[in-house]
Amino acid sequence: MTDFDFIIVGKGMMGASAARHLSASGARIALIGPDEPLNKARHDGVFASHYDEGRITRSLDGNAVWGRLAQRSIARYRDIEAESGISFFNESGCLMVGDLSGEGTSFIQSVIGVRDALGGAAEVLSQPDMATSFPCFSFSSPSVGVFEAKGAGTINPRALVSAQTVCAQNANVDVIPQQVVHVEDEAGRVRVTLRDGRWYTAGRVLLAAGGFSRNANLGTSDLDLTVKARTVLFLEVDEAQHAEFAHMPSLIVENGRQEDSIYLLPPIRYPDGRMFIKIGGDPVDRILNGDTEICDWFRTDGSASVGDHLHAIVKRLIPSLRPASLTTNSCVTVFTAHGYPYIGFSDSSRLAILTGGNGAAAKSCDEIGRLGARLILNGTFDAPEYETDFAVHKQ
Repeated sequence: MTDFDFIIVGKGMMGASAARHLSASGARIALIGPDEPLNKARHDGVFASHYDEGRITRSLDGNAVWGRLAQRSIARYRDIEAESGISFFNESGCLMVGDLSGEGTSFIQSVIGVRDALGGAAEVLSQPDMATSFPCFSFSSPSVGVFEAKGAGTINPRALVSAQTVCAQNANVDVIPQQVVHVEDEAGRVRVTLRDGRWYTAGRVLLAAGGFSRNANLGTSDLDLTVKARTVLFLEVDEAQHAEFAHMPSLIVENGRQEDSIYLLPPIRYPDGRMFIKIGGDPVDRILNGDTEICDWFRTDGSASVGDHLHAIVKRLIPSLRPASLTTNSCVTVFTAHGYPYIGFSDSSRLAILTGGNGAAAKSCDEIGRLGARLILNGTFDAPEYETDFAVHKQ
């Protein structure tokens, strides 16, 4: 048994970010969470959603809260890279596109409004402008775009988590690569028990367990969270075509119809040396109920039918692409009642919650982590610069 001032449960994007920020306090801190499994099909523990090489990053958003969370995180990317020695940010730009004939127009208007409110410099592009600037894309319906060239592109979520963890370790945070199986508030302390039987105590605990945050054993069985299954499609790009797509930006298409709305990342090189364009955007939602369903989904390669749907979109969107291979993979997104992360205490003033990415948090995880760190350090939450209180909702 070891005593800490603070324990962070969950070594993912939010938890590792919180650990880095909290380390500046000089307190005794532990960051606890398992490493990525070597074989997901045989893995019998929990998973995380950052097991990948690419996520879109941009401060452009139709919502000012999410835009500010992203803007503040992106402003710290280069400092985190320098401090950790790990690169994770590729400034390739991001193009957001809306259909002029539908709800895409109001989406783009919201994006422009947030851009102006946050002092952004993104450029509005007509369909002919987009055809000239990004000839790799073909938008079949009348569309308008907003292009953010600076401070936007892609991040490597695996590398970002590693960078945050290294920074935390360098500041004397204890990193313990184990799954937490039980959290209990007892005798003025919080006891955290690991899968291998070890246990630790802390004055306060921050639970940042992603899709596994609602759990009776963690004292959070009544959290109002919805976990949705997601499938992503990877299209392998050979070296010859890579030159053609070398200046492709990240892309988000929002038309107000879930079946037509997608996100797409430019070619990214993976650890095996191959390059892939990645696209996501499930046409319908599949809800996962409980840890067993979530784990079972993570062990799969996602939905073949969703993969076919996404491939059909890519064929229209990038007609010249001739993928060398197609593969799918599974992921989950965690949605909260109000559409923002939960950053607040549970029934106990010693157990705090930091979860709920709502499909938009990877790029913003550093600022979300900073807010979570401030919460458990001060014992109260105060962020008047945001138009929400990030309150924890219960069922």
